[in-house]
Amino acid sequence: MLQLIQNLWSRFRELILYGLIGGFCAALDFGVYTLLGLWIPYLWANVISVHCGIFCSFFLNRSLNFKVKDKAPLRFAVFYVVGLSGLALSEGLIWLMASQFAWNYVAAKLLTVIVVALYQFLLNKFITFKKSSR
Repeated sequence: MLQLIQNLWSRFRELILYGLIGGFCAALDFGVYTLLGLWIPYLWANVISVHCGIFCSFFLNRSLNFKVKDKAPLRFAVFYVVGLSGLALSEGLIWLMASQFAWNYVAAKLLTVIVVALYQFLLNKFITFKKSSR
């Protein structure tokens, strides 16, 4: 059993860490949103909290997961665009499922989180944090 766990960890380490970091940063996003929502309009709270999540995710994935330190400003710019594209994809999927197919909006969000997380993982692994070929 231990060997199986080690093999799975070895094979899916980046994806597992990406999920754990993503969960932590999503919790940060939600916490910041909830606290700021007590004092400022919720749309502004959302803009700020989403950015907190993006920044948190970039720095944790850069240092703990993908361990790529070169070209930090360029990598952050790409990561930021990936984050914004994930936001756009999420909005589109939720609208489609909830408005056009009459799904419950919570179920739509749940499915969207999975789809967007995989989408962003692949883009970040193969574009944002691609190791330089030196």
